Amino acid sequence: MTPMLSVVVPIYNVEPYLAECLESLAAQTLEDIEVLLVDDGSEDGSVRVAREFVQRDPRFVLFDQPNQGPGPARNAGIRRARGTYLAFADGDDVVPSNAYELLVASLRESGSDFACGGVLRMTEGELAVSSLHEKVFRRHAPRAHILDRQVLIRDRTVWNKVYRKDFWHEHGLEFPAGIYEDVPLSMRAHVLATGVDVLPDIVYHWRKREEGESSITQRRAELPNLAERLTAIRAVRAFLAEKAPQLIDAFDGLVLEKDLLFLFQALEYCQDDEIGPLLELSERWMAGMSPVALGSVASLRRLELHLLSRGLVKELREVRRFRRDSVDGTPILPREVGWYGDYPYFRDRTLDIPDAVFEASEELKLVATIDGCDWVEDRFEVRGEAYIHRVPQQPTRVDMWLTDGERRVMLDVERTGERGVQVAIDPALLEKGGPSWRLHARVELCGLALRGCFREGREGEAQKVWRLSVPGWSRTGMDITQ
Repeated sequence: MTPMLSVVVPIYNVEPYLAECLESLAAQTLEDIEVLLVDDGSEDGSVRVAREFVQRDPRFVLFDQPNQGPGPARNAGIRRARGTYLAFADGDDVVPSNAYELLVASLRESGSDFACGGVLRMTEGELAVSSLHEKVFRRHAPRAHILDRQVLIRDRTVWNKVYRKDFWHEHGLEFPAGIYEDVPLSMRAHVLATGVDVLPDIVYHWRKREEGESSITQRRAELPNLAERLTAIRAVRAFLAEKAPQLIDAFDGLVLEKDLLFLFQALEYCQDDEIGPLLELSERWMAGMSPVALGSVASLRRLELHLLSRGLVKELREVRRFRRDSVDGTPILPREVGWYGDYPYFRDRTLDIPDAVFEASEELKLVATIDGCDWVEDRFEVRGEAYIHRVPQQPTRVDMWLTDGERRVMLDVERTGERGVQVAIDPALLEKGGPSWRLHARVELCGLALRGCFREGREGEAQKVWRLSVPGWSRTGMDITQ
């Protein structure tokens, strides 16, 4: 009988983690699956673990090949796949039990070519947000497309997805050789698809290994790995230039944000005889980079790029140390004209670094968050914070008001501490308004004025706009909803 879903798992020296991965596949709530285990020449006990699952669960199939890398191993599994849909899992990761049921159900309803979902990073048994994926999967978007939803440029992994096998074969999709096979394949699939389902659900746990052989992604600051990463990046850029040139700026921006980090890490810790080859690689890496992407990087990354372009490795290492030590964010300071990052060498004129390298006006943003609210006698008291992110000075003025889409009600603001604000809302002010109100803030400092809505949640997370819901005017009638 033909299975609904084929899951391909390349295996190479993942013995400490493989059982947990395969257990997660065996426990899928979508039971109509086959799991194709492709041993890529493992030298540890991975094959023994795989055989145990094959013996106890007829849905698991094991075959082997000489070591060729994850791409060819996946291709070998695809050639044997019988399912209507295709999925991929790495042998050191974990798939939540309902992941494939959610993804397949979405495809059956929408008719899209593939479905993708959120990812958590797994480190020492703890789960945390994957910074690569976090911005992509905040809301449900059926039949989306990367040309209309360019944030999908960040969705460049294959294992948080289910593909229609017909779509895969229609476009001749195949993993390239090499260790960065995910990115070219994922970008190609996104561009060629007619529709993609984006799910906010977590469908994959991506592990950072703690023992055994380091994964490819954990060896990414090694010179051979960096060269292969550059090859993958160039392959994607060539494809985009032909098929979707409007995505090149966004793709280059992600390369500058994520991929270049590993080149910096290599230069931080390399031996003296490796500096020359790494700088040569960096020149090739930056050649042809989109001017739009280069012009949109944050000021601290701009400083790193400036030092890299001049071959100032010692100074680059100092800036990298500074970045790691700046836990709460580097201060941005006002000067006569503009706002500038207070970074190393900002006040040091000996290196002749232009002030424009440090300019950070575009990075200023309002932070307005709610800490708590409750009734105090006949007023509804709301407490929170309102300030400018990374600016150490207190705002000179803070205004707050409520809106229901039509009306605007100004509030008297009480300042508490350096960042704290507090307002007491008289229900009588809202009697003729709508049932739901947003709380707004405007802060001023040194001629700068920023405004925005108050939000709930910690800074850096996907915060929701805070709303005041007023279904009635009794003490128990007013509540807060999101």
